[in-house]
Amino acid sequence: MTPEKLFEAMWKDYISRLCPSACQVHQLLQENEPLINDHIALRTFNLDPVKLDTLAKPFLAMGYEEKGQYHFESKKLNAKHFEHPDPRQPKVFISELEVEHCSGSVQKIVRSLVAHIRPDMVSDASFLYGGRLWPVSLEQYYILSEESEYAAWVAAHGYGANHFTVSVNQLKKMNQIAEVNRYLINNGFLLNTSGGEIKGTPAVFLEQSSTMADKVVVEFTEAELLIPGGFYEFAKRYPMANGELYPGFVTASADKIFESTNH
Repeated sequence: MTPEKLFEAMWKDYISRLCPSACQVHQLLQENEPLINDHIALRTFNLDPVKLDTLAKPFLAMGYEEKGQYHFESKKLNAKHFEHPDPRQPKVFISELEVEHCSGSVQKIVRSLVAHIRPDMVSDASFLYGGRLWPVSLEQYYILSEESEYAAWVAAHGYGANHFTVSVNQLKKMNQIAEVNRYLINNGFLLNTSGGEIKGTPAVFLEQSSTMADKVVVEFTEAELLIPGGFYEFAKRYPMANGELYPGFVTASADKIFESTNH
């Protein structure tokens, strides 16, 4: 599978299952050329056979290289980002929950979910947009939600792009994050304000903002429930001393972006 085909499949899953409003955002920001996707993000647990390195394998096979590592202590997360030699390809940000640092009840639930997965179910790239690989009950979801919104999100949604990201550097009519934010708010979108509407500054070479996650219907073992799904992010990168745009991520900013899926 080529990167183009993989991201196309992930986009279709994202707009149909996780973030239907992304289509409207796309139409609002689209100019003369297709929007550039700065990066996607994926979430998982640090357990075999779905740990971070498993999710990274299809991307590494397509030429991606690991470029950065990140730790989010309060959320019990580790993450890595990957880049392709072709700068036109989106960056990939993959995070995983440190299950062993969670409470006994959360560990028990997460391990019981992952126990449903056979290695063949994650043997090719299609599982990255395949949704949930286990049954989950409302009781399990609520218990996870109380301690870790992240754990609850992965339990409910499984695998798919948590978000896509518009590269604001490409836009001509609105080349500042603040302008994009105002435009979206004026069109009825709710933005993530945790840590401010804009996360980061030109001084750290990256500014980011995001919508709050769409509420989507998810089927649990007992009933359906409307819960936070995916969101749309916006990123502006600034040139470093060597003149090249900063390619990485800022932990303090990403920490707040995670909260776009909070209830």
